Amino acid sequence: MEYEAVIGLETHVQLKTKSKMWCGCANAFGSPPNTNVCPVCLGMPGVLPVANEEALRLTALTGYLLNCSVARYAKFDRKNYFYPDAPKNYQVTQFDKPSTMNGFVDFEFQGGTARVRITRAHLEEDVGKNIHFDRHSGVDFNRAGVPLLEIVSEPDITSADMAYEYLNALKDILVYGGISDCDMEKGMVRCDVNVSVRPQGTKELGAKIEIKNMNTFSGARKALEYEIPRQIEVLQKGGKLVQSTRRWDDVAGITEEMRTKEDAHDYRYFPEPDLMPFAPDDAWLAAVQAQVVELPLARKQRFMRDYQLPAGDGETFKNDVALGNYFETVAKQSKNPKAVANWVINNLRAKLTEANQKEAEEQGALGLEAADMKLTTLAGLKFQPSALVELVGLVEGKTISSSAAQQVFAEMFDTGKAPAAIVQEKGLAQVSDTGALEKFCDEVIAANPGPAADFKAGKVAALNFLKGQVMKVSKGKANPGLVGEMLERKLKS
Repeated sequence: MEYEAVIGLETHVQLKTKSKMWCGCANAFGSPPNTNVCPVCLGMPGVLPVANEEALRLTALTGYLLNCSVARYAKFDRKNYFYPDAPKNYQVTQFDKPSTMNGFVDFEFQGGTARVRITRAHLEEDVGKNIHFDRHSGVDFNRAGVPLLEIVSEPDITSADMAYEYLNALKDILVYGGISDCDMEKGMVRCDVNVSVRPQGTKELGAKIEIKNMNTFSGARKALEYEIPRQIEVLQKGGKLVQSTRRWDDVAGITEEMRTKEDAHDYRYFPEPDLMPFAPDDAWLAAVQAQVVELPLARKQRFMRDYQLPAGDGETFKNDVALGNYFETVAKQSKNPKAVANWVINNLRAKLTEANQKEAEEQGALGLEAADMKLTTLAGLKFQPSALVELVGLVEGKTISSSAAQQVFAEMFDTGKAPAAIVQEKGLAQVSDTGALEKFCDEVIAANPGPAADFKAGKVAALNFLKGQVMKVSKGKANPGLVGEMLERKLKS
């Protein structure tokens, strides 16, 4: 019997706020343990929470970015459980009335576009962090109370690779929208994986196995690559799968059972008595909706459609927003957007990297820390976008050769001079005068009788050698297209 996997993901994302969800403590990574805490986030008796409006805004904005409906009425609930990292012994979350529901994420997968539906994206608070030492354990509550968005997908994912691509697409959307920095090394994104298997062609779901607290997307993929065959093997041997929670051992490359899974009633949800329901008005929602940005996939598709770019270029400009914005500024002024893309991706990006490495070394030698260094950015370029348009025009008009254009670009990057001025100053204008080119070609043919005879005998590659010799004699100024035509005509006659 053939089996198929059914996968749903619960992705937890820390929101990009300056303070915590219910108090004024800093939402900051890397502080000494238990320094960003107060009676509210430590769950002391008698304290009252106050909702962070920025977290509410980012939650609604996420809903719009994920094509969800944003609720006009949402409330907070207490989810009761007892772990050392939960100082209140409950978590404030949203249960039956979440802020956003019923959306979807589209992303590229296996040469097409896949869609995973979003059940809900609800707002809650993070917990602290358990730290285990040789002979004892400690808890750092700096993270407790940090605004956390839980994005729950429908079980629309069918493979480990699809889960990986969905997670990356979701991360890109959240970074684009300014929802979160999604720095996995800082624990800003984590996910729980729900996976079951069933006979192909059936609709009834199998026993759901949850793999908790995956802190890397590649780890989630590896866990699924192990867990799916494990479940299939159990069923093929006549065994029975029981709903449970497992952990992923990245070193051993296996999942291990932690406990049988709690149901919702085990958490004894009830409405949070210290917080009013949230009922945003039309003006507030309109202000949030106005902040919706173009999604990554839509951006890539638009660049490919509007500027006739290949997928690779579109992907580059999707991943590097600033570079893509700069390209679009230049491309709108040019008749050849693809040529502009080549200069931006192959030349400008390389020069920026080279300049920044040099500046970082120089400033580092002066004792400056990375945060204090002043590096070259797109906004700080010495030349205007129109200069790149001018450079493309000089090449297309055959005023300069491609090799000369490289010299011009390097000079305009360093000095900010206009391309035409650099061409004139350095004498880089391409020679297209037929009389001058005739002279160069005759000289090269006379000096290289062997390759000339080879071409006449049918060795086409010999023409490239002769063409190179003409470029050498002309010091790179000869028009290569005209040179090729002229050499071929002379040798054939």
